[in-house]
Amino acid sequence: MEENYRQTKGRIFNIQKFSIHDGPGIRTIVFLKGCLLRCRWCCNPESQEFGIQTMMENGKPKVVGRDVTVDEVMEEIVKDMPYYRRSGGGVTLSGGESLLQPEFAAALLRACQDYGLHTAIESTACAKWESVEQLLPYLDLYLMDIKHMDSAKHKAFTGQPNERILENARKVAQSHTELIIRTPVIPTFNDTKEEIAGIAAFAKTLPGVRQMHILPYHRLGQDKYTGLGRTYEMAHIEPPSQEHMEELLAAVNAAGLKGQIGG
Repeated sequence: MEENYRQTKGRIFNIQKFSIHDGPGIRTIVFLKGCLLRCRWCCNPESQEFGIQTMMENGKPKVVGRDVTVDEVMEEIVKDMPYYRRSGGGVTLSGGESLLQPEFAAALLRACQDYGLHTAIESTACAKWESVEQLLPYLDLYLMDIKHMDSAKHKAFTGQPNERILENARKVAQSHTELIIRTPVIPTFNDTKEEIAGIAAFAKTLPGVRQMHILPYHRLGQDKYTGLGRTYEMAHIEPPSQEHMEELLAAVNAAGLKGQIGG
């Protein structure tokens, strides 16, 4: 990576501060634009298109997406250095899918590590291995979404098959980067004990993987679809009960992993 890497440009749509999810401690989450998947339940539909969009929010148009340099993002990140240091926190890249902007993502992670910050990405791993590999030298934690073991069902609900995702999971595990598997629990898609146990069994085969997080479905992003002029296909789906999530958690633990509800 060139010495002027901090001038690398990328496209983001949000910087969220003081997060206590998506990695340890207090974190800043940088949301990148663009994703190959079209998950029916996606709570950030404005992240899917790489292009800059206009979304209606509270009756007013809002521009979604802006082009920035690594330096410009770091100006925001470093303002909260005391919080990262006291809590063991850092920076997480999310989206969208940060692997679709590998040069920018790698440069931003490198800049964070230059400041001694813990780095993480929240990612589907639906990208070329070369893109994943580009980020690994600057990555402390990979939070990888594994949504289903059945490729046909995965494609029906997300628009993409799962073979590349599973292969990338194996390669990341072999790289010795800390890897935590996360699964959104979506009724009608993957919310049976058998389906969650299948993902957990796969996760257990990955070297070094000890944790699996199951994330209950919610409808918090539903209004964004209206704002984008899109139909939210999951409006009729109710979130899983706490009791059911506990049953799925037991299936994760039974596979020999440390399960957790939520991120």
